[in-house]
Amino acid sequence: MSELNRLSEEAFSQETKLSFVFVLDSIRSLNNVGSVFRTADSFNAAHIYLCGVTGTPPHRDINKTALGATDTVAWSHFPSIENCLKQLKSEGYFLYAIEQTHGSIELHQIHFESDQKYAFIMGNEVSGVSDEALQLVDGVIEIPQFGTKHSLNVSVSAGIIAWHYVNQMLVESR
Repeated sequence: MSELNRLSEEAFSQETKLSFVFVLDSIRSLNNVGSVFRTADSFNAAHIYLCGVTGTPPHRDINKTALGATDTVAWSHFPSIENCLKQLKSEGYFLYAIEQTHGSIELHQIHFESDQKYAFIMGNEVSGVSDEALQLVDGVIEIPQFGTKHSLNVSVSAGIIAWHYVNQMLVESR
């Protein structure tokens, strides 16, 4: 991988992680879980929290899309999304649900602060972020969409949110 300027798994594990985590709220598709792992690795996320019925590694369907990222990204499982979010809140995380709700803020209107920690909560493929989680978040981000479907795959949403966050951190650091 040196020809691509990629870090080894060992070197990556020593890198300082960025100040954001993903929280997966009862994600049913193990392929989506694996894809979020891969996105978290790509953008150097600090952690992934797998909550509720979200599947956990090791599993062949997660591994199929994670391509080894389950070995490079720290993760934890919480049976309860509420307990996970309460813990993150106590650790100083600002909690953002990624969802379409009344009162949500469009992504382009969000400015992330470099000295703040963020948790991005991604919801179930059918029902979205749970009501229990929405009661605990500090805000809701909506990714603007202009087609007929008005929904994005969980892993696509994770990539968009991570890129928006990382892009703002890159601009701020210049």
